[in-house]
Amino acid sequence: MDLKIKDVAELLNVSETTIRRWLLEGKIPAYRLHHQYRFSRIEIENWMMSCRLKKEKGSFLPTEEQEIYPKLKGKSSQSRVRESQKRGPQEFGLYRAIHHGDVFIELQTETKEALIRETMEKMAQTLSLDPSVITELLLDREKLMPTALNHGVAVPHTRDFLLKGPTDVVVVVFPEKPIEWGALDEHPVHTIFFLFACNDKRHLHLLAKLAHLSSHEKALKLFSMRPNKTELLSYIKEWELKVAKRF
Repeated sequence: MDLKIKDVAELLNVSETTIRRWLLEGKIPAYRLHHQYRFSRIEIENWMMSCRLKKEKGSFLPTEEQEIYPKLKGKSSQSRVRESQKRGPQEFGLYRAIHHGDVFIELQTETKEALIRETMEKMAQTLSLDPSVITELLLDREKLMPTALNHGVAVPHTRDFLLKGPTDVVVVVFPEKPIEWGALDEHPVHTIFFLFACNDKRHLHLLAKLAHLSSHEKALKLFSMRPNKTELLSYIKEWELKVAKRF
């Protein structure tokens, strides 16, 4: 899928000016089509994952909080309303995706492959999928590049599959013991967000949100306590509301 500058800016919660600056500085992958910049969904996904792992200065992540979530000083209330309307269904997208998914606490599997297989067996009916097929797709993605972020969080997903229907789904797993996931910081994973989206833009939006969430100490502390679905949803809703209010 080809993305334009405005698409990437909306997905990453930065201004189009910031995207153009990153382009000039060579910090974000892009290509030219008819003298205009275009972005590949796969390249942007890989860039987001690598930025999150390396903590690169000037990435889309909260290394510069004011740049990523500007307060928009001087903007009128009408402008703020327009910004809110533009975000639309993405505003609480993570909350809704987890609500339509599930939260599994203390699975006893001890390897990445076993955990993926067990989770997909549990979710096959909800997702209307063949558990063996989706498991292999997820494992193929892990072979290309481990989906572990920093701080013991992983976001397994597959680039070869989109859900059919209007609802994104995120399945959260808190294993009984942390699992080796191939993270660059070499930390085992204690929180796993399985991500299944309905289209490419929503996939990237949720991936960006999860990467941002995994940098918050309060969220990581909650994850370490293995919250149930109700407790996790309550926190996610509050967190997304605070993020929205920064605009």
